[in-house]
Amino acid sequence: MRLLDGIFLVTSACLVQAQYKPNWDSLDSRPLPAWYDEAKIGVFMHWGPYSVPGINSEWFWFEWDRDDPSNTGDQEIVEYMKNYYPPGFKYQEFGPAFRAEFFNATQWAQIVENSGAKYFVFTSKHHDGFSNWPSKHNFGWNSRDLGPKRDVVGELSAAFENVEVRFGLYHSLFEWFNPLYLQDKSVNYTTREFVKNKIQPELQHLIQTYKPQVLWSDGEWEAEDEYWGSQEFIAWLYNESPVKDTIVTNDRWGRDLLCKHGDFYTCTDRYNPGVLQKHKWENAMTIDRKSWGHRRNMNIEDILSMEELIETLAKTVSCGGNLLMNVGPNSQGTIEPIFQERLGQMGDWLKVNGEAIYGTVPWIYQNDTVNNKVWYTSKVDKDHGTIVYGILLQWPDNDSRQIEVRSPEVGSKTQISMLGGSDSVSWERSEAGQLWLYLPERARLASQWGWVIRFEGLTNAGNSIW
Repeated sequence: MRLLDGIFLVTSACLVQAQYKPNWDSLDSRPLPAWYDEAKIGVFMHWGPYSVPGINSEWFWFEWDRDDPSNTGDQEIVEYMKNYYPPGFKYQEFGPAFRAEFFNATQWAQIVENSGAKYFVFTSKHHDGFSNWPSKHNFGWNSRDLGPKRDVVGELSAAFENVEVRFGLYHSLFEWFNPLYLQDKSVNYTTREFVKNKIQPELQHLIQTYKPQVLWSDGEWEAEDEYWGSQEFIAWLYNESPVKDTIVTNDRWGRDLLCKHGDFYTCTDRYNPGVLQKHKWENAMTIDRKSWGHRRNMNIEDILSMEELIETLAKTVSCGGNLLMNVGPNSQGTIEPIFQERLGQMGDWLKVNGEAIYGTVPWIYQNDTVNNKVWYTSKVDKDHGTIVYGILLQWPDNDSRQIEVRSPEVGSKTQISMLGGSDSVSWERSEAGQLWLYLPERARLASQWGWVIRFEGLTNAGNSIW
């Protein structure tokens, strides 16, 4: 219910005074730091030894490498391994080939900043247990000891200090191969050796060393949150950690907790409900339709178009969410040109239309009942009152450039214009009560996709959920 109450529009001073107890009622009472809701858009990157084979995502070995010969997983993966790798090949043998010889943290940070994203989330450790920093809890299976021979997280953390993008980290709780985890699992999690000796100290070290502003937890679903010690850790995160006033975390902290607890909900991968949600949420999705990790067999049709990306952004923000766009760098450390192009195009679009995205709040209507290709956001301007933005996803195909909308209610003080253009939008209401907008010539607008209509002085503009 925090979204409806507007609690996340708070100052950090309020956060400093709070002391949270290790139970969900107390932890859920923490106000969401305002920066996260205002940011609206971030970039996610999945990168590790799974980038070496570059086929079918980071779930590669989770699907295939099992002692049970009947568990063959994805047949594409099975055939690939039979054709190109010797019998008995183990996942860990990808480690030395994950060399990252062209990895440049400064370049990555610049690409992310150019996308218009306001925060970045990087895989510090995925389900394979490989840590992209020199974790003392991962001797011989980390980026300093193997492969890159570098502190990847450290280099990225330093690079993002030089751009206007907040730095965040993804961290997987469970690990496919860790013997301590497999031992705890074999006795139905009645022991907690893996958590006490690995996960708890590892997470605290990660936070204390790199001070991320987002902690994106994952790999929680096999055990209850009591096993993971989630409530105790989050209480420490909110009360004592060096980022206690500003950090946000998600809902992946134990089996059956999705969409129940956390600063923001992720619910499922690529979650985009299309209706207003009561709690702050995030749509973590992939620009490559098929994979979170790098794929060498990716085709151009697998990549979301800008029209699709803008539509996803508009629906997400209109319904109270943030958009987290994922790309998977290759094992050499470069980001595919098509991903760089999409991120750059998003940045160009936001330079023109960011007013309708950053710092906005949901309006009383999310999309128009007549023209469902228009999605709405709003914000309060100290000089102009409540401004409503309609993100038009499909340009009218009629010669008159005329569209009908029914959600906005116009009055004598209404002014309608478009972002990225100097022409005003004329309008008229028919005898039947229909509102018709007459748009300027498309060539006179700066946007190539997703055109934003700006409404000032609507008679129903103030009837927002806030």
